[in-house]
Amino acid sequence: MKRRDMMLSTGSALLGLSAFPLNWVHAAGKKKQKVLYFTRSAGYEHAAVKRKNGQLSRSEKTLIELGKRAGFDVVCTKDGRVFDGDLDQYDTIAFYTCGDLLKPNKRNAPPMTLAGKQKLLEAVSAGKGFVGFHAANDSFHSKGPRGENQAEVDPYIAMLGGEFVSHGPQQEATMRITGPNFPGVKGLGDSFKLNEEWYALKNFAKDLHVILVQETAGMKGACYQRPPFPATWARMQGKGRVWYTSLGHRDDVWTNPLCQQIILGGFAWTMGNVDADIPPNIDRVTPKAGQMKN
Repeated sequence: MKRRDMMLSTGSALLGLSAFPLNWVHAAGKKKQKVLYFTRSAGYEHAAVKRKNGQLSRSEKTLIELGKRAGFDVVCTKDGRVFDGDLDQYDTIAFYTCGDLLKPNKRNAPPMTLAGKQKLLEAVSAGKGFVGFHAANDSFHSKGPRGENQAEVDPYIAMLGGEFVSHGPQQEATMRITGPNFPGVKGLGDSFKLNEEWYALKNFAKDLHVILVQETAGMKGACYQRPPFPATWARMQGKGRVWYTSLGHRDDVWTNPLCQQIILGGFAWTMGNVDADIPPNIDRVTPKAGQMKN
């Protein structure tokens, strides 16, 4: 068994929760950092963000616990009106959202306002960190059929750097590491395998620094019959650091120590606690990423 496969199956102590404070990079200042975690869905709501019997969801509980261990606070909300308020208090804003967040939903969570959306985009451009999980790029859809790359990309999608197309059956697949020095993936080797619901993506920004690549060879599902494409990346939006990962559908992904390490690396970078070289590499590591089966 390869070491990286063993870590995934056994939860190696080197990547256990007890080690996370040692891996975390703290801010230079003494102020305790704060993350806003927004999980509103306009349509389908993923189990990882669904609250049951008034209890926080699995992803919310995981981020709060990681924050406690690493020394930052996490504020969880489904109320879209939060973006009309004070965003300066947050070091990073994280989304696990789905659908048009300006529209009402059946769960009575107030939608974002158009002004709030604009305020979010301006905050990121001005230097606010942003993290997107899994379905975050299934929000504010660009105009046109989902199966095509659109010339008119929604400004939120443009900021995030890529957009959801569809997904196939949950299955084990390979993530190839192409940003080996990025926080959270350093030391993980060349690749790892994971059982997950894998998103097929499009409308990639040209300046992506691709950290993880979705290897598609041997995958089941029509949407994966295409060349490898970016699955986790970093990019700059003005002065703001933006990080996205397609990981996050399954509960056991959220509780997986390796995935938690990757997530913490994304937060450490977007908060500005650690620097990383993020030259655009999408054309080199996924040169045919935009090719999709018609």
